[in-house]
Amino acid sequence: MLIGGTALLLGGGGLAAYATTALAGNSTPGTMSGHQQHTASAITISCPDVGERLRTVPRGAQLSVSKGLSALDKQVHDAYHKMMGGSGTDVLNPLKAQRQKTIKMMVSAIAKNTKRPSYLLKMSGCTTKPVDEGAGAGGNDSTKSVQDGWYQGQNQTQGADQNQDQNQQDQQGQDQQGQQGQDQQGQQGGQQGQAGGPSPDDFVDINNVQPNADAPPFAAPQGGNASTGTFTTECGRNEDGHFNSDNVIVTPGVSNGAHHTHDYVGNKATDAFSDDNKLAASDTTCDNGDQSTHYWPVLRKLDGNAEQKPGAAQDANVGTTLTPATVTLTFRGSQVGQVEAMPRFMKIITGDAKAFTNGTKNANASWSCTGFEDRQLKDKYPLCPQGSQVVRTFAFQNCWNGRDIDSGNHRDHVTFSDQNGACPNGFKAIPQLVQRITYDVPQGQSFAVDSFPEQLHKPVTDHGDFINVMPDQLMSKAVDCINGGRNCT
Repeated sequence: MLIGGTALLLGGGGLAAYATTALAGNSTPGTMSGHQQHTASAITISCPDVGERLRTVPRGAQLSVSKGLSALDKQVHDAYHKMMGGSGTDVLNPLKAQRQKTIKMMVSAIAKNTKRPSYLLKMSGCTTKPVDEGAGAGGNDSTKSVQDGWYQGQNQTQGADQNQDQNQQDQQGQDQQGQQGQDQQGQQGGQQGQAGGPSPDDFVDINNVQPNADAPPFAAPQGGNASTGTFTTECGRNEDGHFNSDNVIVTPGVSNGAHHTHDYVGNKATDAFSDDNKLAASDTTCDNGDQSTHYWPVLRKLDGNAEQKPGAAQDANVGTTLTPATVTLTFRGSQVGQVEAMPRFMKIITGDAKAFTNGTKNANASWSCTGFEDRQLKDKYPLCPQGSQVVRTFAFQNCWNGRDIDSGNHRDHVTFSDQNGACPNGFKAIPQLVQRITYDVPQGQSFAVDSFPEQLHKPVTDHGDFINVMPDQLMSKAVDCINGGRNCT
Protein backbone atom coordinates (compact mmCIF):
# COMPACT_ATOMS: atom_id res chain seq x y z
CA MET A 1 0.00 0.00 0.00
CA LEU A 2 0.93 3.62 -0.25
CA ILE A 3 1.96 6.05 2.41
CA GLY A 4 -1.17 6.89 4.30
CA GLY A 5 -2.39 3.33 3.81
CA THR A 6 -2.13 0.42 6.17
CA ALA A 7 -0.26 -2.83 6.18
CA LEU A 8 -1.22 -4.31 2.81
CA LEU A 9 -0.66 -3.27 -0.76
CA LEU A 10 -3.60 -1.00 -1.49
CA GLY A 11 -6.75 0.31 0.09
CA GLY A 12 -9.97 -0.50 -1.68
CA GLY A 13 -13.49 -1.76 -1.46
CA GLY A 14 -15.59 -4.69 -0.65
CA LEU A 15 -16.33 -6.15 -4.11
CA ALA A 16 -13.74 -8.70 -5.15
CA ALA A 17 -13.43 -11.98 -7.05
CA TYR A 18 -16.47 -14.15 -6.69
CA ALA A 19 -14.64 -17.18 -5.46
CA THR A 20 -15.11 -20.06 -3.11
CA THR A 21 -12.97 -22.46 -1.17
CA ALA A 22 -13.72 -26.15 -0.71
CA LEU A 23 -11.95 -28.20 1.91
CA ALA A 24 -11.06 -31.69 0.77
CA GLY A 25 -9.53 -34.52 2.73
CA ASN A 26 -9.66 -35.60 6.35
CA SER A 27 -9.87 -32.77 8.84
CA THR A 28 -7.82 -32.39 11.97
CA PRO A 29 -9.61 -30.87 14.95
CA GLY A 30 -8.05 -27.89 16.68
CA THR A 31 -8.79 -25.77 19.68
CA MET A 32 -11.51 -23.44 18.35
CA SER A 33 -15.02 -24.56 19.20
CA GLY A 34 -17.46 -24.78 16.31
CA HIS A 35 -14.96 -24.19 13.48
CA GLN A 36 -12.94 -26.45 11.22
CA GLN A 37 -9.31 -25.97 12.14
CA HIS A 38 -7.18 -27.68 9.51
CA THR A 39 -7.61 -29.47 6.22
CA ALA A 40 -5.37 -31.71 4.21
CA SER A 41 -6.01 -29.77 1.02
CA ALA A 42 -8.22 -26.94 -0.19
CA ILE A 43 -9.80 -26.07 -3.51
CA THR A 44 -10.97 -22.65 -4.53
CA ILE A 45 -13.55 -21.65 -7.13
CA SER A 46 -12.17 -18.50 -8.73
CA CYS A 47 -14.48 -16.25 -10.74
CA PRO A 48 -13.81 -12.90 -12.45
CA ASP A 49 -14.60 -9.91 -10.27
CA VAL A 50 -17.68 -8.27 -11.76
CA GLY A 51 -17.94 -5.58 -9.09
CA GLU A 52 -14.33 -4.51 -9.51
CA ARG A 53 -14.78 -4.04 -13.27
CA LEU A 54 -17.85 -1.80 -12.97
CA ARG A 55 -17.04 1.74 -14.06
CA THR A 56 -20.39 3.51 -14.39
CA VAL A 57 -23.65 2.54 -12.73
CA PRO A 58 -26.44 4.97 -13.68
CA ARG A 59 -28.97 5.77 -11.00
CA GLY A 60 -31.69 3.97 -12.93
CA ALA A 61 -29.65 0.77 -12.98
CA GLN A 62 -28.47 0.89 -9.38
CA LEU A 63 -31.05 -1.46 -7.88
CA SER A 64 -30.66 -4.02 -10.66
CA VAL A 65 -26.89 -3.96 -10.24
CA SER A 66 -27.21 -4.28 -6.44
CA LYS A 67 -29.49 -7.28 -6.80
CA GLY A 68 -27.15 -8.78 -9.35
CA LEU A 69 -24.04 -8.41 -7.18
CA SER A 70 -25.83 -9.91 -4.20
CA ALA A 71 -27.10 -12.79 -6.36
CA LEU A 72 -23.59 -13.50 -7.64
CA ASP A 73 -22.38 -13.78 -4.06
CA LYS A 74 -25.15 -16.20 -3.17
CA GLN A 75 -24.52 -18.30 -6.26
CA VAL A 76 -20.89 -18.80 -5.25
CA HIS A 77 -21.96 -19.40 -1.65
CA ASP A 78 -24.34 -22.16 -2.79
CA ALA A 79 -21.78 -23.69 -5.16
CA TYR A 80 -19.27 -23.73 -2.31
CA HIS A 81 -21.61 -25.66 -0.03
CA LYS A 82 -22.55 -28.06 -2.81
CA MET A 83 -18.88 -28.77 -3.48
CA MET A 84 -18.36 -29.21 0.25
CA GLY A 85 -21.05 -31.89 0.22
CA GLY A 86 -18.65 -34.31 -1.46
CA SER A 87 -21.09 -35.70 -4.02
CA GLY A 88 -18.67 -35.11 -6.87
CA THR A 89 -21.36 -33.39 -8.94
CA ASP A 90 -20.42 -30.67 -11.39
CA VAL A 91 -20.69 -27.23 -9.81
CA LEU A 92 -18.83 -25.12 -12.36
CA ASN A 93 -21.18 -25.42 -15.32
CA PRO A 94 -24.35 -24.68 -13.33
CA LEU A 95 -22.54 -21.80 -11.65
CA LYS A 96 -21.50 -20.40 -15.02
CA ALA A 97 -25.09 -20.59 -16.29
CA GLN A 98 -26.38 -18.78 -13.20
CA ARG A 99 -23.73 -16.09 -13.43
CA GLN A 100 -24.32 -15.64 -17.16
CA LYS A 101 -28.01 -14.97 -16.61
CA THR A 102 -27.33 -12.55 -13.75
CA ILE A 103 -24.61 -10.65 -15.57
CA LYS A 104 -26.81 -10.30 -18.67
CA MET A 105 -29.49 -8.73 -16.48
CA MET A 106 -26.98 -6.26 -15.03
CA VAL A 107 -25.57 -5.36 -18.45
CA SER A 108 -29.04 -4.75 -19.87
CA ALA A 109 -29.97 -2.51 -16.96
CA ILE A 110 -26.81 -0.43 -17.34
CA ALA A 111 -27.20 -0.21 -21.15
CA LYS A 112 -30.57 1.54 -20.80
CA ASN A 113 -28.80 4.65 -19.52
CA THR A 114 -25.21 4.55 -20.79
CA LYS A 115 -22.78 2.63 -22.98
CA ARG A 116 -23.33 -1.12 -22.85
CA PRO A 117 -20.58 -2.78 -20.74
CA SER A 118 -20.30 -5.83 -22.99
CA TYR A 119 -16.97 -6.82 -21.41
CA LEU A 120 -18.88 -8.01 -18.35
CA LEU A 121 -20.50 -10.76 -20.43
CA LYS A 122 -17.13 -12.54 -20.62
CA MET A 123 -16.93 -12.87 -16.85
CA SER A 124 -19.36 -15.70 -16.14
CA GLY A 125 -16.98 -18.67 -16.31
CA CYS A 126 -15.16 -19.86 -13.19
CA THR A 127 -12.32 -22.31 -12.56
CA THR A 128 -11.10 -24.30 -9.60
CA LYS A 129 -7.57 -24.53 -8.29
CA PRO A 130 -5.83 -25.49 -5.06
CA VAL A 131 -5.89 -22.68 -2.55
CA ASP A 132 -2.11 -22.51 -2.35
CA GLU A 133 -2.07 -21.60 -6.05
CA GLY A 134 -4.79 -18.97 -5.69
CA ALA A 135 -3.99 -15.28 -5.36
CA GLY A 136 -4.21 -14.14 -1.79
CA ALA A 137 -4.15 -17.65 -0.35
CA GLY A 138 -1.21 -16.96 1.89
CA GLY A 139 2.33 -15.92 1.25
CA ASN A 140 2.06 -12.46 2.77
CA ASP A 141 4.86 -11.67 5.18
CA SER A 142 3.20 -10.01 8.14
CA THR A 143 6.54 -9.33 9.78
CA LYS A 144 7.84 -7.29 6.83
CA SER A 145 7.94 -3.51 7.18
CA VAL A 146 4.55 -2.08 6.32
CA GLN A 147 6.35 0.74 4.56
CA ASP A 148 7.30 -1.70 1.83
CA GLY A 149 3.61 -2.08 1.07
CA TRP A 150 2.66 1.57 1.47
CA TYR A 151 5.20 2.72 -1.06
CA GLN A 152 4.01 0.62 -3.99
CA GLY A 153 1.62 3.10 -5.60
CA GLN A 154 -1.80 2.21 -6.96
CA ASN A 155 -1.34 3.81 -10.35
CA GLN A 156 1.89 1.91 -10.92
CA THR A 157 0.20 -1.47 -10.43
CA GLN A 158 -3.30 -0.88 -11.78
CA GLY A 159 -2.50 -1.50 -15.46
CA ALA A 160 -0.62 -4.69 -14.69
CA ASP A 161 -3.48 -5.90 -12.53
CA GLN A 162 -6.01 -5.30 -15.32
CA ASN A 163 -3.85 -7.17 -17.83
CA GLN A 164 -3.51 -10.03 -15.38
CA ASP A 165 -7.30 -10.11 -14.90
CA GLN A 166 -7.83 -10.36 -18.67
CA ASN A 167 -5.22 -13.11 -19.03
CA GLN A 168 -6.89 -15.05 -16.25
CA GLN A 169 -10.27 -14.72 -17.96
CA ASP A 170 -8.85 -15.92 -21.28
CA GLN A 171 -7.21 -18.89 -19.58
CA GLN A 172 -10.35 -19.88 -17.67
CA GLY A 173 -12.15 -21.20 -20.73
CA GLN A 174 -9.16 -23.35 -21.68
CA ASP A 175 -8.61 -24.75 -18.20
CA GLN A 176 -12.17 -25.33 -17.06
CA GLN A 177 -12.95 -28.73 -18.58
CA GLY A 178 -9.75 -30.49 -17.56
CA GLN A 179 -9.59 -28.93 -14.15
CA GLN A 180 -13.21 -29.76 -13.45
CA GLY A 181 -12.61 -33.48 -13.91
CA GLN A 182 -9.63 -33.40 -11.59
CA ASP A 183 -11.61 -31.55 -8.97
CA GLN A 184 -14.48 -34.03 -9.06
CA GLN A 185 -12.06 -36.91 -8.58
CA GLY A 186 -10.52 -35.11 -5.65
CA GLN A 187 -13.90 -34.55 -4.07
CA GLN A 188 -14.89 -38.18 -4.43
CA GLY A 189 -11.72 -39.48 -2.86
CA GLY A 190 -11.80 -38.94 0.88
CA GLN A 191 -14.05 -37.47 3.49
CA GLN A 192 -15.00 -33.83 2.95
CA GLY A 193 -14.08 -31.24 5.52
CA GLN A 194 -16.57 -28.72 6.86
CA ALA A 195 -16.81 -25.03 6.03
CA GLY A 196 -15.23 -22.94 8.74
CA GLY A 197 -12.01 -21.26 9.66
CA PRO A 198 -9.91 -19.56 10.66
CA SER A 199 -7.05 -22.03 11.03
CA PRO A 200 -4.34 -22.01 13.70
CA ASP A 201 -1.95 -20.69 11.04
CA ASP A 202 -4.03 -17.49 10.90
CA PHE A 203 -2.82 -16.46 14.38
CA VAL A 204 0.58 -15.23 15.56
CA ASP A 205 1.93 -14.23 18.96
CA ILE A 206 2.44 -10.46 18.83
CA ASN A 207 5.61 -10.90 20.89
CA ASN A 208 7.15 -12.72 17.92
CA VAL A 209 6.47 -9.88 15.46
CA GLN A 210 9.19 -7.33 14.81
CA PRO A 211 8.31 -3.60 14.89
CA ASN A 212 7.31 -2.58 11.37
CA ALA A 213 5.01 0.45 11.59
CA ASP A 214 7.00 3.66 11.58
CA ALA A 215 5.03 5.40 8.83
CA PRO A 216 1.53 6.95 8.63
CA PRO A 217 -1.13 6.30 9.77
CA PHE A 218 0.80 5.06 12.79
CA ALA A 219 3.02 8.16 12.75
CA ALA A 220 1.48 11.61 12.21
CA PRO A 221 2.37 13.66 9.10
CA GLN A 222 5.52 15.72 9.62
CA GLY A 223 7.60 18.21 7.69
CA GLY A 224 7.58 21.90 6.89
CA ASN A 225 4.58 21.74 4.56
CA ALA A 226 2.64 19.02 6.35
CA SER A 227 -0.86 19.61 7.71
CA THR A 228 -0.20 18.14 11.14
CA GLY A 229 -3.48 18.70 12.96
CA THR A 230 -6.17 16.13 13.74
CA PHE A 231 -9.92 16.09 14.16
CA THR A 232 -11.45 13.34 16.30
CA THR A 233 -15.16 12.58 16.36
CA GLU A 234 -16.54 10.58 19.30
CA CYS A 235 -19.40 8.30 18.24
CA GLY A 236 -19.43 5.60 20.93
CA ARG A 237 -18.83 1.91 20.41
CA ASN A 238 -22.26 0.73 19.27
CA GLU A 239 -23.75 0.52 22.72
CA ASP A 240 -27.17 0.74 21.02
CA GLY A 241 -26.62 -2.54 19.20
CA HIS A 242 -26.94 -1.21 15.64
CA PHE A 243 -26.26 -4.28 13.49
CA ASN A 244 -27.43 -5.50 10.11
CA SER A 245 -26.13 -7.59 7.21
CA ASP A 246 -26.73 -4.85 4.61
CA ASN A 247 -24.18 -2.83 2.67
CA VAL A 248 -25.72 0.49 1.64
CA ILE A 249 -22.62 1.48 -0.36
CA VAL A 250 -22.08 -1.70 -2.40
CA THR A 251 -25.60 -3.17 -2.60
CA PRO A 252 -28.08 -0.37 -1.80
CA GLY A 253 -31.72 -1.43 -1.73
CA VAL A 254 -30.96 -5.12 -1.01
CA SER A 255 -31.50 -6.72 2.39
CA ASN A 256 -28.61 -8.95 3.49
CA GLY A 257 -26.54 -7.61 0.62
CA ALA A 258 -23.34 -8.08 2.65
CA HIS A 259 -24.03 -11.70 3.71
CA HIS A 260 -22.19 -10.93 6.97
CA THR A 261 -23.03 -8.70 9.93
CA HIS A 262 -21.86 -5.09 10.14
CA ASP A 263 -21.20 -3.10 13.32
CA TYR A 264 -22.28 0.59 13.10
CA VAL A 265 -21.52 3.84 14.88
CA GLY A 266 -22.61 7.35 13.95
CA ASN A 267 -25.74 7.66 11.83
CA LYS A 268 -28.60 5.74 13.42
CA ALA A 269 -30.62 5.29 10.23
CA THR A 270 -28.07 3.35 8.21
CA ASP A 271 -29.34 0.23 6.47
CA ALA A 272 -29.69 -0.98 2.90
CA PHE A 273 -32.46 1.51 2.18
CA SER A 274 -30.86 4.71 3.52
CA ASP A 275 -30.59 7.39 0.85
CA ASP A 276 -28.84 10.72 1.36
CA ASN A 277 -32.02 12.43 2.54
CA LYS A 278 -32.65 9.76 5.15
CA LEU A 279 -29.09 9.96 6.42
CA ALA A 280 -29.23 13.78 6.57
CA ALA A 281 -32.42 13.64 8.65
CA SER A 282 -31.19 10.98 11.08
CA ASP A 283 -30.05 11.20 14.66
CA THR A 284 -26.47 10.16 15.42
CA THR A 285 -24.44 8.56 18.18
CA CYS A 286 -21.69 11.16 17.65
CA ASP A 287 -21.48 13.83 20.33
CA ASN A 288 -20.64 16.71 17.97
CA GLY A 289 -23.60 16.34 15.61
CA ASP A 290 -21.62 14.38 13.03
CA GLN A 291 -24.18 12.27 11.13
CA SER A 292 -21.58 10.23 9.25
CA THR A 293 -21.88 6.47 8.90
CA HIS A 294 -19.03 4.20 10.01
CA TYR A 295 -19.28 0.42 9.75
CA TRP A 296 -17.17 -2.74 9.63
CA PRO A 297 -17.71 -6.52 9.97
CA VAL A 298 -18.27 -7.69 13.52
CA LEU A 299 -15.77 -9.80 15.38
CA ARG A 300 -17.17 -13.00 16.85
CA LYS A 301 -16.07 -15.06 19.81
CA LEU A 302 -15.67 -18.60 18.53
CA ASP A 303 -17.97 -20.18 21.08
CA GLY A 304 -20.24 -22.08 18.66
CA ASN A 305 -23.23 -19.78 19.23
CA ALA A 306 -25.29 -20.17 16.04
CA GLU A 307 -27.66 -17.24 15.77
CA GLN A 308 -30.11 -18.23 13.04
CA LYS A 309 -30.56 -15.07 11.02
CA PRO A 310 -29.12 -13.53 7.84
CA GLY A 311 -25.52 -12.43 8.15
CA ALA A 312 -25.01 -14.77 11.10
CA ALA A 313 -25.39 -18.57 11.10
CA GLN A 314 -27.58 -18.50 7.98
CA ASP A 315 -24.53 -17.14 6.17
CA ALA A 316 -22.04 -19.38 8.04
CA ASN A 317 -20.94 -16.75 10.59
CA VAL A 318 -21.06 -18.50 13.94
CA GLY A 319 -20.18 -17.13 17.36
CA THR A 320 -21.19 -14.45 19.85
CA THR A 321 -20.74 -10.89 18.59
CA LEU A 322 -18.04 -8.96 20.46
CA THR A 323 -18.74 -5.33 21.37
CA PRO A 324 -15.73 -3.04 20.85
CA ALA A 325 -13.98 -1.81 23.98
CA THR A 326 -13.18 1.48 22.24
CA VAL A 327 -13.78 3.11 18.86
CA THR A 328 -11.63 6.06 17.81
CA LEU A 329 -12.40 7.99 14.61
CA THR A 330 -9.63 10.44 13.69
CA PHE A 331 -9.03 12.55 10.58
CA ARG A 332 -5.42 13.38 9.73
CA GLY A 333 -3.62 15.66 7.32
CA SER A 334 -1.19 15.42 4.43
CA GLN A 335 2.57 15.13 4.51
CA VAL A 336 3.03 17.64 1.71
CA GLY A 337 0.46 20.38 2.25
CA GLN A 338 -3.07 21.45 3.06
CA VAL A 339 -6.14 19.25 2.79
CA GLU A 340 -9.47 20.19 1.25
CA ALA A 341 -12.93 19.43 2.59
CA MET A 342 -14.45 16.19 1.38
CA PRO A 343 -17.98 16.62 -0.01
CA ARG A 344 -21.02 15.62 1.99
CA PHE A 345 -22.31 12.11 1.18
CA MET A 346 -18.95 10.94 -0.17
CA LYS A 347 -18.69 7.16 0.14
CA ILE A 348 -15.41 5.34 0.72
CA ILE A 349 -14.73 1.65 1.27
CA THR A 350 -11.29 0.35 2.21
CA GLY A 351 -10.13 -3.25 2.28
CA ASP A 352 -11.48 -6.30 0.47
CA ALA A 353 -14.01 -8.74 1.90
CA LYS A 354 -12.76 -11.38 -0.55
CA ALA A 355 -9.03 -10.77 -0.37
CA PHE A 356 -8.31 -14.40 0.54
CA THR A 357 -9.33 -15.52 -2.95
CA ASN A 358 -9.02 -12.25 -4.85
CA GLY A 359 -5.46 -11.41 -3.83
CA THR A 360 -4.18 -8.46 -1.84
CA LYS A 361 -4.41 -5.71 -4.49
CA ASN A 362 -7.27 -4.03 -2.65
CA ALA A 363 -6.73 -5.50 0.81
CA ASN A 364 -6.26 -3.07 3.68
CA ALA A 365 -6.36 -5.04 6.91
CA SER A 366 -4.16 -4.10 9.86
CA TRP A 367 -4.23 -6.01 13.15
CA SER A 368 -2.27 -5.44 16.34
CA CYS A 369 -2.44 -5.33 20.16
CA THR A 370 -2.53 -2.39 22.54
CA GLY A 371 0.99 -1.70 23.71
CA PHE A 372 2.37 -3.24 20.50
CA GLU A 373 1.00 -0.98 17.77
CA ASP A 374 4.41 -0.52 16.23
CA ARG A 375 3.79 -4.11 15.03
CA GLN A 376 1.03 -4.33 12.43
CA LEU A 377 -0.20 -7.57 10.83
CA LYS A 378 -1.68 -7.84 7.36
CA ASP A 379 -2.86 -11.44 7.14
CA LYS A 380 -2.68 -12.74 10.70
CA TYR A 381 -4.78 -12.34 13.81
CA PRO A 382 -2.69 -11.21 16.80
CA LEU A 383 -2.43 -13.26 19.96
CA CYS A 384 -2.16 -10.56 22.61
CA PRO A 385 -0.70 -10.98 26.10
CA GLN A 386 -2.92 -10.85 29.18
CA GLY A 387 -4.26 -7.33 29.66
CA SER A 388 -3.66 -6.26 26.04
CA GLN A 389 -6.55 -5.68 23.64
CA VAL A 390 -6.86 -6.69 19.99
CA VAL A 391 -6.68 -3.63 17.68
CA ARG A 392 -8.12 -3.24 14.17
CA THR A 393 -7.02 -0.18 12.18
CA PHE A 394 -8.48 1.08 8.90
CA ALA A 395 -6.67 3.98 7.24
CA PHE A 396 -8.84 5.25 4.39
CA GLN A 397 -7.87 6.71 1.03
CA ASN A 398 -6.62 10.29 1.35
CA CYS A 399 -6.83 11.57 -2.24
CA TRP A 400 -10.03 12.50 -4.12
CA ASN A 401 -10.62 13.18 -7.82
CA GLY A 402 -12.40 16.42 -6.98
CA ARG A 403 -15.62 15.47 -8.79
CA ASP A 404 -17.37 12.29 -7.71
CA ILE A 405 -18.74 11.24 -4.33
CA ASP A 406 -18.78 7.59 -5.47
CA SER A 407 -17.82 5.45 -8.46
CA GLY A 408 -19.05 2.30 -10.15
CA ASN A 409 -16.68 0.04 -8.24
CA HIS A 410 -16.59 2.39 -5.20
CA ARG A 411 -12.83 2.82 -5.63
CA ASP A 412 -11.99 4.93 -8.66
CA HIS A 413 -12.99 8.29 -7.16
CA VAL A 414 -10.45 8.00 -4.33
CA THR A 415 -6.92 6.66 -3.94
CA PHE A 416 -3.85 6.83 -1.71
CA SER A 417 -1.01 9.32 -1.87
CA ASP A 418 2.41 8.14 -3.02
CA GLN A 419 5.43 7.41 -0.84
CA ASN A 420 6.17 11.12 -0.54
CA GLY A 421 2.60 12.01 0.42
CA ALA A 422 1.66 13.45 -2.98
CA CYS A 423 -1.66 12.64 -4.66
CA PRO A 424 -1.69 11.42 -8.27
CA ASN A 425 -2.40 13.87 -11.07
CA GLY A 426 -6.05 14.87 -11.04
CA PHE A 427 -6.46 14.09 -7.33
CA LYS A 428 -6.37 16.38 -4.31
CA ALA A 429 -5.60 15.71 -0.65
CA ILE A 430 -8.53 15.28 1.74
CA PRO A 431 -8.58 14.49 5.47
CA GLN A 432 -7.61 10.86 5.99
CA LEU A 433 -10.01 8.92 8.18
CA VAL A 434 -8.41 6.39 10.53
CA GLN A 435 -10.85 4.02 12.26
CA ARG A 436 -9.25 2.34 15.29
CA ILE A 437 -11.26 -0.33 17.13
CA THR A 438 -10.14 -2.32 20.17
CA TYR A 439 -11.58 -5.48 21.72
CA ASP A 440 -11.29 -7.52 24.87
CA VAL A 441 -11.13 -11.08 23.57
CA PRO A 442 -10.64 -14.38 25.38
CA GLN A 443 -7.08 -15.64 25.41
CA GLY A 444 -5.99 -17.92 22.59
CA GLN A 445 -7.27 -18.52 19.07
CA SER A 446 -10.74 -17.47 20.10
CA PHE A 447 -12.08 -14.87 17.63
CA ALA A 448 -12.59 -14.17 13.94
CA VAL A 449 -14.02 -11.53 11.64
CA ASP A 450 -17.32 -12.11 9.85
CA SER A 451 -16.81 -13.07 6.21
CA PHE A 452 -18.26 -14.82 3.19
CA PRO A 453 -18.18 -18.60 3.88
CA GLU A 454 -15.66 -19.31 1.14
CA GLN A 455 -13.25 -16.75 2.62
CA LEU A 456 -12.77 -18.96 5.71
CA HIS A 457 -12.80 -15.98 8.12
CA LYS A 458 -9.29 -15.00 7.10
CA PRO A 459 -7.93 -11.82 8.74
CA VAL A 460 -6.83 -10.43 5.36
CA THR A 461 -10.52 -10.00 4.43
CA ASP A 462 -11.11 -7.24 7.01
CA HIS A 463 -12.55 -3.99 5.66
CA GLY A 464 -14.14 -0.71 6.72
CA ASP A 465 -16.79 1.62 5.26
CA PHE A 466 -17.54 5.33 5.59
CA ILE A 467 -20.17 7.77 4.36
CA ASN A 468 -19.39 11.40 5.12
CA VAL A 469 -22.54 13.06 6.43
CA MET A 470 -20.79 15.78 8.42
CA PRO A 471 -22.65 19.09 8.22
CA ASP A 472 -20.59 21.46 6.06
CA GLN A 473 -19.78 23.66 9.04
CA LEU A 474 -18.36 20.72 10.97
CA MET A 475 -16.29 19.57 8.00
CA SER A 476 -14.91 23.11 7.68
CA LYS A 477 -13.93 23.02 11.35
CA ALA A 478 -12.16 19.69 10.84
CA VAL A 479 -10.21 21.01 7.83
CA ASP A 480 -9.23 24.20 9.68
CA CYS A 481 -7.96 22.17 12.64
CA ILE A 482 -5.95 19.81 10.44
CA ASN A 483 -4.44 22.56 8.30
CA GLY A 484 -3.80 24.73 11.35
CA GLY A 485 -1.84 22.04 13.21
CA ARG A 486 -4.39 21.79 16.03
CA ASN A 487 -5.87 18.69 17.64
CA CYS A 488 -9.63 19.18 17.84
CA THR A 489 -12.76 17.23 18.70
